[in-house]
Amino acid sequence: MRVLGVDPGLTRCGVGVVEGVAGRPLTMIGVGVVRTPADAELGLRLVAIEQGIEQWLDEHRPEFVAVERVFSQHNVRTVMGTAQASAVAMLCAARRGIPVALHTPSEVKAAVTGSGRADKAQVGAMVTRLLRLAAPPKPADAADALALAICHIWRAPAQTRLQQAVAQNRLQQAVALHKAQANAPVSTATSASTSVSPTAPAPKGRPA
Repeated sequence: MRVLGVDPGLTRCGVGVVEGVAGRPLTMIGVGVVRTPADAELGLRLVAIEQGIEQWLDEHRPEFVAVERVFSQHNVRTVMGTAQASAVAMLCAARRGIPVALHTPSEVKAAVTGSGRADKAQVGAMVTRLLRLAAPPKPADAADALALAICHIWRAPAQTRLQQAVAQNRLQQAVALHKAQANAPVSTATSASTSVSPTAPAPKGRPA
């Protein structure tokens, strides 16, 4: 399985490609950052991010794209930019028919370090160890992108089994409902027809 991890951001969008399967040593294929100037117009920055991600998709041909799920933060401006960069990454993947998975920061930290409250230094250290790198990737956005890819590789089998179990359960419920409807007795309501004769007008009283 080859996964492109994307740590979205307007100024620095981390990207990293990891290959492997759960339970076996993983291999880093590439890591980097797509940068945009902070003083550029927003639309141009989003175009630059799109072009950068497209280049990574062209070069590495990932089977999946893992993007960090954006949560609201105190800095609304920051979270808006992160959400916009995240949407660009998902758009690039969807345009090519590549499945996209969203992982929360705590899910990624827990998968890589064993603690959902790990800091960036701990994540970088574990990414370095798991991928057998000489040094932690810099900047931290690049290490986070690799952590996203690792998280997806490790979580994908469990997620697939869960999705299959849910689909199987829904199928069984649908079959049971169909059988119940097919075996249910058909009640035919027979309505007796009654003829209603018009009511004759009451006789008028004699004048006094």
